[in-house]
Amino acid sequence: MEFIHEGKAFRHYNAAGEMDAEITYASKGEGVIEANHTFVDSSIRGQGVGRQLVDKLADFARGENLKIHPTCPYVVALFEKSTEYDDVKI
Repeated sequence: MEFIHEGKAFRHYNAAGEMDAEITYASKGEGVIEANHTFVDSSIRGQGVGRQLVDKLADFARGENLKIHPTCPYVVALFEKSTEYDDVKI
């Protein structure tokens, strides 16, 4: 699945050109971004798209030497359940 980095978001568009998944973030000061929203359309839920979005944001944070402060409930829960984001989470 291909995600496009637009502004402060990573998004996926379906074949019709409609956005059907996204994760958004905001700058929270020096070296920190806030993962504040995730959306996955019901037509593609249950396929791991939410996790792929978080992975994309985590890879971006690693590449930019940033830490992630999660406020989106989905990202908060995923960070609590998994150790693979320990290097980027606050």
